[in-house]
Amino acid sequence: MLEIVGALTGSPWIYAVVALSVLFDVFVPVLPSGVIVIMSATAAAAAGTGAAGQVPHAVPDIMMLTLCAATASVLGDMVAFRLAWRGGERLDRAIARSRRLTTAQERLGTALARGGGVLVVIARFAPAGRSIVSLGAGAAHRKLREFLPWSALAGVAWAGYSVALGYFGAQWLGATWLATGVSLLALFAAGAGAAFLVRRPKPTTTAG
Repeated sequence: MLEIVGALTGSPWIYAVVALSVLFDVFVPVLPSGVIVIMSATAAAAAGTGAAGQVPHAVPDIMMLTLCAATASVLGDMVAFRLAWRGGERLDRAIARSRRLTTAQERLGTALARGGGVLVVIARFAPAGRSIVSLGAGAAHRKLREFLPWSALAGVAWAGYSVALGYFGAQWLGATWLATGVSLLALFAAGAGAAFLVRRPKPTTTAG
């Protein structure tokens, strides 16, 4: 896959591949959007290593890659949010049967009502966390102006982190499978940490 992504790095098609993978993984969380973003950044870093004194041509590609991934992330969130908002009784029953969706919906509603949505940002890194939060927010009929800024921040944070892993991994270790593997491990580690924070039960307070 690295060779295929590398071949597309010099073509505008790489942005379409990245955008579609990020856009649709809110509905199909098993899509390897993070893997594709990292491999694209790794290939771009390799393509940008030129002769001494030259400006790497990959720098604008890296910026566009980050913007593309972040924009697609927010668009996917908004589509899932609106679909869940208009989902009707069938979706409400499906969410009621899912403990994860119900818990996320409750926690997200409390966080947004208090003016904070850090949970949205954290969940973006967790496996399927983006899907749960976007669908939960829509099904709970949260206000778009409450959810959108945090979704945008989550998309930028996730895209920037993923691109940085691929780019700097290639700069430090070379555009090799080792660099890609180390970058993916760092992405999965962030996902595991985010999943722990999202699933961690809220502390209970006792009257004293």
